[in-house]
Amino acid sequence: MEERIAERDDEIEGFEELSAEEKVAIGKWFLLKSPPGQIRQVAKDVQTVLMDDSLFTKAAEEAFPEYNVKHMIPVELPDHSGKVLVTKYAEVDNSHYLDPRTAVVATIDHIKQVCTNMRPAADDELPTALMEEYRISVDAELLKYVEEAYPGGECAVYCTCGKNVDKQEGEIELAAVISNASFSSKNFRGGSWRAVWRIQINEELHAAELQGQINVNAHYFEEGNVQLDTSYECHDSIQFQDAGDMGAGIVNVVERLESEYLSSLEDSYAKLSDRTFKELRRKLPVTRTLFSWDKALQLSLSRDLAREFTSKR
Repeated sequence: MEERIAERDDEIEGFEELSAEEKVAIGKWFLLKSPPGQIRQVAKDVQTVLMDDSLFTKAAEEAFPEYNVKHMIPVELPDHSGKVLVTKYAEVDNSHYLDPRTAVVATIDHIKQVCTNMRPAADDELPTALMEEYRISVDAELLKYVEEAYPGGECAVYCTCGKNVDKQEGEIELAAVISNASFSSKNFRGGSWRAVWRIQINEELHAAELQGQINVNAHYFEEGNVQLDTSYECHDSIQFQDAGDMGAGIVNVVERLESEYLSSLEDSYAKLSDRTFKELRRKLPVTRTLFSWDKALQLSLSRDLAREFTSKR
């Protein structure tokens, strides 16, 4: 017995403790891998594991801004006039973000995920009148689409590249952003839908090209921990008469492509039990007998009934 204790002491003495930088990096990794809407809960566990408030603060200060921008979180403005999306397209600097719809710049506390202040946007932070005409056209139509298709979702349209007021040179480019997330701890689920549509406008040809990237994350953690994290890229183009009718054409394409992708996800879910889960199992389990897939639902119901009966006794 004494020899075993001595061996364990030798192992502990030979163990090299992680450096402060390594601990911060590990804490940051866990924070960035948090499922949608759950980084605050993960942060509490990371703080407990690190057992050092200064190390946790450093990890949080590095991770939260990156996480918030990646997940394009919406933050309520102090005057309750709307929400500002924390995205790279809205970034004035690492703590100030433009809301193009209300023409204000919001000060964001990344760790608390709240807006602490707001101010009117300066002239050089806003698009030119020509770019704003195109932006408003897309924003008005996108807002109607998101309100109908994404209850609780947020959207914004940003001018990312445009003609110089004096020289009238350069392309006009917009970024239409959709962000929708939900989290319900009592139902053991969470998820997010994030879409960015880059729109390049050619005034001479009255044409616009779209490049879209959609990111979807679904998290279920009842009696387990399962996440779906997938992305999809697509593109299309439209012709338009003027800035006024361009928005409707753009959003019609967005709606069609997003609906097609959503249908493909639903098809994949439908095939999980028939194809994907079967491929994860061995052909023959350790009992050397085939698994009866046609009775899987019956077995699940029997288990639930037995659990219900046991809880009532």
